[in-house]
Amino acid sequence: MTITHTTVAAGPVVPSTGALRPLPLGDLRLTGGYWADWQQRNADTVIRHCETWMERIGWTGNFDAAATGQPFDHAGIEFVDSEVYKLLEAMAWQLGAQPDDDLAERYDRLVERVAGAQDADGYLHTAFGRPWQRPRWSDMEWGHELYSMGHLLQAAVARLRTAGGGQLVDVAVRLADHLVDVFGTGGREAVCGHPEIEPALVELGRATGDHRYVELARTFVERRGHGLLAPIEYGQEYFQDDVPVRDAEVLRGHAVRALYLAAGAVDVAVETGDAELLRAVETQWANTVAKRTYLTGAMGAHHQDEAFGADFELPPDREYGETCAAIASNMLSWRLLLETGESKYADLIERTLYNAVMVAPREDGRAFFYANTMHQRVAGTVPPEDEVSRRALSSLRAPWFEVSCCPTNLSRTLASVQTVFATVSDDGLQLHQYGDYEVDTVVGDGARAAFSVRSGWPHAGRVEVVATADSGGPVALRLRVPSWASGTTLDVVDQAVPVGGDTVTVRRVFTAGDRIVLDVPVQARVTVPDPRIDAVRGTVAIERGPLVYAIESLEAGVDVRDVVVPAGVEPADHGADDVRLPVRTRSLPEPDGLPYGAGPDTLSVDGPREVRLVPYATWGNRGPSTMRVFLPVG
Repeated sequence: MTITHTTVAAGPVVPSTGALRPLPLGDLRLTGGYWADWQQRNADTVIRHCETWMERIGWTGNFDAAATGQPFDHAGIEFVDSEVYKLLEAMAWQLGAQPDDDLAERYDRLVERVAGAQDADGYLHTAFGRPWQRPRWSDMEWGHELYSMGHLLQAAVARLRTAGGGQLVDVAVRLADHLVDVFGTGGREAVCGHPEIEPALVELGRATGDHRYVELARTFVERRGHGLLAPIEYGQEYFQDDVPVRDAEVLRGHAVRALYLAAGAVDVAVETGDAELLRAVETQWANTVAKRTYLTGAMGAHHQDEAFGADFELPPDREYGETCAAIASNMLSWRLLLETGESKYADLIERTLYNAVMVAPREDGRAFFYANTMHQRVAGTVPPEDEVSRRALSSLRAPWFEVSCCPTNLSRTLASVQTVFATVSDDGLQLHQYGDYEVDTVVGDGARAAFSVRSGWPHAGRVEVVATADSGGPVALRLRVPSWASGTTLDVVDQAVPVGGDTVTVRRVFTAGDRIVLDVPVQARVTVPDPRIDAVRGTVAIERGPLVYAIESLEAGVDVRDVVVPAGVEPADHGADDVRLPVRTRSLPEPDGLPYGAGPDTLSVDGPREVRLVPYATWGNRGPSTMRVFLPVG
């Protein structure tokens, strides 16, 4: 049976209400620059890379085996189904942005394989539920059944919004109906150890108009924090099962879990008009950003439990900073931006995208970091190109992992990245992220907002916006002024306009050819960490525009362990690829006994000498190297 729905062409998140609205899919098109290059690399390389690896090691084959009804050895850990679903989501968004016959055929074949494994009642998971496997819902703590299903629902939403429907949508609706029967009113009182089903159910409800899915998401959010999951050594906060969502003050526990849950809670709050729940998540975001977030925007300080640390516990050398947590952080910030219209959320998205997300892929799109340190003490190794790695914690980027949630998550993010660049409201268009793109959409009572946006972002700060058609009515064009910016100027049709605050707005009836120039000075600057962050007290970091910079041994030609920045020095900015910093290198004698005491008898300091820094996101692309972001002052 084919299930039909009506939907609008839109991106991954389409709230029914909010201060701002996402643009209809297709109303913003990348035309060049940083993000267009990476989106094309995703289409040409990353998607195919993920397909190849999951085929090779049997993760896609699990669906074929499950469809036969015969016993089989399941390949991979319990939640590898979710990686196939994230790949399908990436394919759907990519096809929506750039039709491709070969990719469409590969997509359809993969959907057929997934659909073949679905049970008659709608249940779908390759690791549970058959006579020779563990029973359904027998491991709510670690089984990841609902987590994996959530990614299937999100993949279906992508197809629904890019193609209007299809076989995967039918599969997802049958699955969601099954979940309503099992976990809804009068059903099983449980939650999944890994949140993800919550935002997925809400978005499927938005896309199909079936409010039962939103209500089930609300039920899962309200159940969290009441001890429904069994105790574990990391504590109930690992699962966010220690405190009800609306009572928590800060994000805690496993970082990806916490951020997915918070995103789902915002979705539920928006769709049910729950102002209290929304305020709770806004407070959690604010406290987490102020006390538990790295300079790059990364979140998650602990390796052992992939979790947030305590307030100001942000060690750069032991930072986990999982790529998936950075992506989840942007999922949360985007939802809060749409609901409130506040630019601080767009600021964090920018910081996190350029640094904590885009540090993950190697420049060729064929290897990835899982965790993202800000201080590499040893040069590490180059993982084999044909072997599965664990987490690549002490090596360079690896082609694939035993837990490969990050490559597929990155792929779906790149395929839809343009959807967070701009929004509309009743009176105008808001530009949140800069680059090279074309916008042509309708605002208010039918006024046309058609603009060409050109900039050298993230390396250059001049943003030129040119009207490509008459607006036919008044349009308020709002441009974000980044929080790091100083000395920004605005020129509107050759007239200077004062700039103050975190946005500037140009209200006018636009004529084709009208030109607005936002000039944001991009200069390397010194950043000093909060002294309560013990691990980096007495250090400085260097930023330039939205980019965090690092010193890398291969580039600088020094041992980063011995680098000291003289007090009061400023970086020399010769362009994005030529930021230099005067440093000294110190030489200490080998310790005789314990490495503590009144101080070394001898300390020789060489320099200062000028070394070249690199954008943090690019480190490790030139071979094994040591690296650090925070540099001691002395």
